[in-house]
Amino acid sequence: MRASEESARVGYEVPRDTLAVPECYHLRLYVAGATHRSVRAIQNIKAICEAYLAGRYKLEIFDVCRHPALAREEQIVAAPTLVKAAPAPVRRLIGDMSDRSRVLAGLGLDRVFQLQGHDAGD
Repeated sequence: MRASEESARVGYEVPRDTLAVPECYHLRLYVAGATHRSVRAIQNIKAICEAYLAGRYKLEIFDVCRHPALAREEQIVAAPTLVKAAPAPVRRLIGDMSDRSRVLAGLGLDRVFQLQGHDAGD
């Protein structure tokens, strides 16, 4: 739905600043070793970040095999797990990040791109 369609549906003009992507996303990806699934998750999330958040994200990658205490502290129960630490709310996504529309929804970006008239799944 485009911003003009959204405006008509809700009965008021949607402020342009509500359509903007927040300034910076802080993401943490937890992987388990150098497995094929871990490598794929890293490649997928990097590609998504560059396509949709270029210059507006910080991605940290942690190997839970090397940092088991961190995994316990962060309550990571499966890998790969992506944690969106900021902006709020904190969200967790589990898997290899290959479903782009699911990742964008988990990051809260799907609605932003729909309102701007873009297909978030491209």
